[in-house]
Amino acid sequence: MGLQRIEIDKTFPFPVDALFHHLSDHENLSALFAPAKVRRVKAGDVEPNGVGSVRRLSLPLTPPFEETVTEFEPDRRIAYRITKGSPLRDHFGEMVFSEHGDGGSRLQYTIVFRGKVPLLGALVKPALENSIRRGLNNLRL
Repeated sequence: MGLQRIEIDKTFPFPVDALFHHLSDHENLSALFAPAKVRRVKAGDVEPNGVGSVRRLSLPLTPPFEETVTEFEPDRRIAYRITKGSPLRDHFGEMVFSEHGDGGSRLQYTIVFRGKVPLLGALVKPALENSIRRGLNNLRL
């Protein structure tokens, strides 16, 4: 039940504010986590997708689970945790946004987690990482 870690560092031709706005909107995350469907089920304390907001992820053949945004710095950082219904534990996700090049942006995306049962984390990691990389490579704003 070892700790799994996904680290993605990717640049985009879009400005930071556009990339942040797109990826902070829960409903836009379905493309990143395909085949999962993502929808916001609770608005945040100040921003609709900010701190305290909750999104539900539904995957085929598995019960849905929920993630809660724990930190939200516009155009800079989003952190979240799985808070309900997942076979994972010790989960933490963080997206860090910065400027890159002439008007472009950089995303540093880190996810860490453990499976609740042996080998689960090691099975989930490649599928999750491949889905996110594919979604980011196909991102169009």
